[in-house]
Amino acid sequence: MSASLKNFADLGALRKILKQQDQARAAEDAERLRRVQAEQREADLFRRSIGKVAPPDKAAVTPARPQPIARHHLADEKAALQESLSDDFDVETLLDTDDSLSYTRSGVGADVVRKLRKGHWTIQDQLDLHGLRRDAARDALGAFLRSATRRGLRCVRIIHGKGLGSVNKEPVLKQKVRNWLVQKEEVIAFCQAKASDGGSGALVVLLNA
Repeated sequence: MSASLKNFADLGALRKILKQQDQARAAEDAERLRRVQAEQREADLFRRSIGKVAPPDKAAVTPARPQPIARHHLADEKAALQESLSDDFDVETLLDTDDSLSYTRSGVGADVVRKLRKGHWTIQDQLDLHGLRRDAARDALGAFLRSATRRGLRCVRIIHGKGLGSVNKEPVLKQKVRNWLVQKEEVIAFCQAKASDGGSGALVVLLNA
């Protein structure tokens, strides 16, 4: 009897440790996402504040010595976040993709995306990519999906914007986000959000929780 109680106690302790580890990893992902977004906002604010700057005289400028340790550390973090998301991926090669930006992974029933369009699943969290450049947006999306998966979320919203503030008024991130999402194994379906949830400026994504 005492041996059984000890086994149950050990199992409970192991579960507690695993839960604490998952919570710690989720917190790290959330902090990394916050830092990427904050750095991008600061960079954009700095560029707007200084305006156009004339190129310096190359002969008068002494290049600063590189910071190899910090640079490698940042490169490692960026590589972990990107998780091999390619900008050259051709989403049109996948089945079950339509012109209205709806997608279902192969083997997933067509009723899934219909339910997603109708709001069958409650949106549990969202990521706003407004104002982010391509690389920062890709990093933020990778970190957000990892965090959502660790937290067991089923349905999330990705706000990519309508491109009204971009060059030529083209929604650059709209296509990029679509291409990145289909490369993520945890994404099983997505569709354009309802008008009340962002319309053509957002996607509702169903995760394989």
